[in-house]
Amino acid sequence: MRYQILVVEDQPEIRTIVEKYLLKEGYAVLTASDGLEALALFNSSTVHLVLLDVMMPGIDGFEVLKEIRNISEVPVIILTARQGEVDRVRGFRGGVDDYVVKPFSAKELMLRVQRLLLRVYHEADEIVHRCDDLSLHAGSMRLYRGDQEIPITTAEYQLLSAFFRNQGRVMSREQLIEQAYGTEYDGYDRNIDSYIKNIRQKIEIDPRHPQLLLTKYGAGYLFGGRKS
Repeated sequence: MRYQILVVEDQPEIRTIVEKYLLKEGYAVLTASDGLEALALFNSSTVHLVLLDVMMPGIDGFEVLKEIRNISEVPVIILTARQGEVDRVRGFRGGVDDYVVKPFSAKELMLRVQRLLLRVYHEADEIVHRCDDLSLHAGSMRLYRGDQEIPITTAEYQLLSAFFRNQGRVMSREQLIEQAYGTEYDGYDRNIDSYIKNIRQKIEIDPRHPQLLLTKYGAGYLFGGRKS
């Protein structure tokens, strides 16, 4: 499969070099020059790994990391000129998977990316969840109807994973949040409704009359409706 990597770096020359090496290695690449742009791309795309600068205009890398960890365990490598122990500890406590200090070797960074992707995704042991003609691939975070891939964002994947694991069970917003995004999620509960609306547009034949992802008013949501 082709992994997609989000490069978040405010220095154009570094961003260009990293993108060039990633493309040469066969990865798909998204780039952002600040934290807000990074979060917009992350929330609208499938991202398998993030290369994240710390010192950026607007919100810094640690704030971006916090927002990502609210909804995803996607691997993150920090890129920073800071070498202090305090920043390293803060990064690892925030959920960073690796830490690269500038200036760095682009070839070494590519090796770190490769090793982290192999460690996290385990393609050979990929778990596939199925419902009706849909299949959700846990390792690659991809959704298919038959052989046709349905593009989904990282946040949508996390929610779909919870649904596929709990087919035929009515789940409240609170239960979905806990299973999809973890107990540390601090977004709005109603965000779940927005994600579900987007998912229905992608998986239902007629989103106005859903057959797979049903609303149980006053209780929550039921996935796998045709089998219930």
